[in-house]
Amino acid sequence: MLARIAVDIGGTFTDLVAERGERQWTRKVLTTPSAPEQAVLEGLQGLLADAALRPEDIGLIVHGTTLATNALIERKGARTAFLTTEGFRDSLELGTESRFEQYDLDLEKPPPLVPRGLRLPVAERMAADGAVLRPLDERSVREAAEVLRQRKVESVAIGLLHSYANPVHERRARELVREALPGLPVSISSEVSPEMREYERFTTTCANAYVQPLIAGYLARLEAEVRRAGFGCPLYLMISSGGLTTLDTGRAFPIRLVESGPAGGAIFARHVAARHGAQRVLSFDMGGTTAKVCLLDDLRPQTARVFEVARSYRFRKGSGMPVRIPVIEMVEIGAGGGSIARVDRMQRIGVGPDSAGADPGPACYARGGSAATVTDADLALGRIDPEAFAGGKLRLQPERARGALERAAAEGRLPMGAEEFAFAVAELVDEAMANAAQVHAVESGKTLEERTLIAFGGAAPLHVARVAEKLGIARIIIPPAAGVGSAVGFLRAPVSYEVARSLYVRLGQFAAGPLNALLRAMAAEAREIAARGAPGVRLAERRTAFARYVGQGHEIGIEVPPADLGAGDAPQLRKAFEAAYRTQYGRLIEGVDIEILTWTVTVSTPEETPGRAPPPPPHAASALGNRQVFDVGEARRLDHALYRRAELAAGAKLSGPAIIVEDSTSTVVAARYDAAIAGDGSIVLTRRGS
Repeated sequence: MLARIAVDIGGTFTDLVAERGERQWTRKVLTTPSAPEQAVLEGLQGLLADAALRPEDIGLIVHGTTLATNALIERKGARTAFLTTEGFRDSLELGTESRFEQYDLDLEKPPPLVPRGLRLPVAERMAADGAVLRPLDERSVREAAEVLRQRKVESVAIGLLHSYANPVHERRARELVREALPGLPVSISSEVSPEMREYERFTTTCANAYVQPLIAGYLARLEAEVRRAGFGCPLYLMISSGGLTTLDTGRAFPIRLVESGPAGGAIFARHVAARHGAQRVLSFDMGGTTAKVCLLDDLRPQTARVFEVARSYRFRKGSGMPVRIPVIEMVEIGAGGGSIARVDRMQRIGVGPDSAGADPGPACYARGGSAATVTDADLALGRIDPEAFAGGKLRLQPERARGALERAAAEGRLPMGAEEFAFAVAELVDEAMANAAQVHAVESGKTLEERTLIAFGGAAPLHVARVAEKLGIARIIIPPAAGVGSAVGFLRAPVSYEVARSLYVRLGQFAAGPLNALLRAMAAEAREIAARGAPGVRLAERRTAFARYVGQGHEIGIEVPPADLGAGDAPQLRKAFEAAYRTQYGRLIEGVDIEILTWTVTVSTPEETPGRAPPPPPHAASALGNRQVFDVGEARRLDHALYRRAELAAGAKLSGPAIIVEDSTSTVVAARYDAAIAGDGSIVLTRRGS
């Protein structure tokens, strides 16, 4: 049996997992930001050595990366130009004309990726129904191409008005640009994001063009290095919707790689939930740079059509750049192990969103970092064994951590020692994560108290008990390989691809003919792309419509039958919409017709859903010793019993306060919790008295 490998590049660590049958090996290496492929190759070599495998023993490598996200956040993409319909060059700057902070008189919106001087108008006009109102003036495109040449543009985005309804002008403009500038990457909105709402369509296309040369270069280098190392197996990419795709698709649409790592985490949480019979779940992924939370209902992660990148106002909704791509919906905050703690001029302690990352890293890494971070605080509180961090491959320096914490307090003129400041940092970061989860649930019309919390990522098991206390959640699951959970999720993801199109339909005037033709064409396109990654495999199809009451501004997704639609399906679509609307808003609006703006077709290999693990016979666990650890909930140091996870058999039971140590993370069992090892090896924490 051939093994499979998953690689997840994060802001601080690159996580690797190898699986062969029931056996699994994991490895963490520090990310190399200037050349991410170096960390990948280093990790692959170490992983093969750990598992006694050769490159020819590997049948598949799945890869997820934050490279596209980081390029957008740090504005380190290509010099990009934007060709658009005359009169609309400022759409990128005007946006929706909404204010994300009503009372900030000095509010500054993030600047567009493309400056005004590189936003070039071309003469043409298309109607909303796809009719040509003004033919494309090819001379204006050629003149724009000459400007691109003079200004040494590295990538081009083309977004014309209503091109989602008729892409002919965009396609011809691309041909003309390529004739004038062979080899220049060109992204067109009718392929990147063929949906209504020109602002989101234009920003998405510009973002795709902005990162395309960077991602194409990185994927070419990665593929060459992997082949040079002797791996002849397929190399797939994780995409933001929770599926896998080929390198060619990743090169053409790199914007779909945004949030690929967190998407793997949601897939991982889905499989854990299935093994434990948990239908309502909050997944909590805390790594070195950020923390992510996602809601899952009936084993399905919540999804969205629009995602904001690079929010400029402390992650405030509306302050970032919208990209319209299929994405697993989650809230992400700058609260990871590397998040930097500081004291402001009013002597208030703040944590993040900036991170020490992998280079130079937290102060305790002894790699040149001097700022106090969450990892430094966890080390000072006694939660982390400095000799066993990252499987003992990175020795932490407790004295450097305490020094950084003391300096941060002294610079802020706070009369605190290292431990007291570390307590404040831990409590603040836990509160920030709990608050983000509560806001996300409220915005989604859902509650948290009755959910099971599934925690993974290198830092999550250290903080999850306190976060759960703040949320009122009584049951926590820390699955095996929690420290590399997103990478494990890559190996559970189906090969899939989603195609979206806008076609305006009112249920009161439902005509199935044009709609069926559109859906069949979309399915054929999605199948052709998905089949490249899964040749000869049976593919499943899922259709979704995004509907709203006439005149509303936002849509709700509803399932659409997989067969051709007829007039009799309109009442079923109405019924599905009303059920979804009532769930979200608690009421219906009588006497108002329903309109559908966008349709999607997702084609994928069948998703694997594991069965429930049988409960093992219980027995008491034996501790290896004790360690003094500061209990944040109790606000004092307590004796914590020490356990090694690899030595805890299924059915083992223990009570907090305790620490369960493993190579990729450690689990803090708070004083008010009991722990048990489930049949699949998961640690299940239950709050006493719940």
